Amino acid sequence: MKENYVTLKVDDGTEMDAYVSKPQGGNAGAVKGGVIVLQEAFGVNDYIRRVADRIAAEGYLVIAPELFHRTSSGFSPVDAPMEEVMPLIQALKNEEIESDVRATREWLVAQEGVGENIGIIGFCMGGRSAYIANSSGMEFKAAISLYGGGISDMLDRVPKLSAPMLFFWGGADVRIPREMWSKIPAAMDEAGKAHVDVEFSGAQHAYLTDDRASYDKNASELTWPMILNFFKQKLG
Repeated sequence: MKENYVTLKVDDGTEMDAYVSKPQGGNAGAVKGGVIVLQEAFGVNDYIRRVADRIAAEGYLVIAPELFHRTSSGFSPVDAPMEEVMPLIQALKNEEIESDVRATREWLVAQEGVGENIGIIGFCMGGRSAYIANSSGMEFKAAISLYGGGISDMLDRVPKLSAPMLFFWGGADVRIPREMWSKIPAAMDEAGKAHVDVEFSGAQHAYLTDDRASYDKNASELTWPMILNFFKQKLG
């Protein structure tokens, strides 16, 4: 087993590795709650592990499951051609995402200091997965989606959302233009669901990923405090 990983049993009979990051230093003794981090298309790579570590530093127990465990366990490049990752994304079904997150959430619930005080955050395909998980009947205190594609095609799930959602979008994201994602807050308002929607003009898709060309330093420096403050407000 890789260092700082656990293996979780999923209800479809598969097993899934997940990276775990614990509070360190001054926050090591008191866990405020748990946070699930859901990967981009490039797996639980160095960037996603650093995201987990950054959130854990605020006092949360953080876990990042490998959503591609059925097709490409351990897949974790910095970047990869879309023709390589698209088959992995397309093979991952909504019900499998729900099963993976459920197994991850059950592990967190059983950990000391966490219980039901759990949030979830995802990036790109992980942002979509966070939305799916939050609308699947599982209880969360906070859910964050960064440039999650395909959510506007699943607006029938909005009434099922359990936790308030914080959405981030790039104003220059050609994959998810405003005319597409703007359907989401309208549906949230209609269903009476709490949400915050943030758009950064000029920011591209995956603008928070600091080891890729899409990285936007200014947008990222504004985004991170919002992420951490949202978790602080909802989880403590």
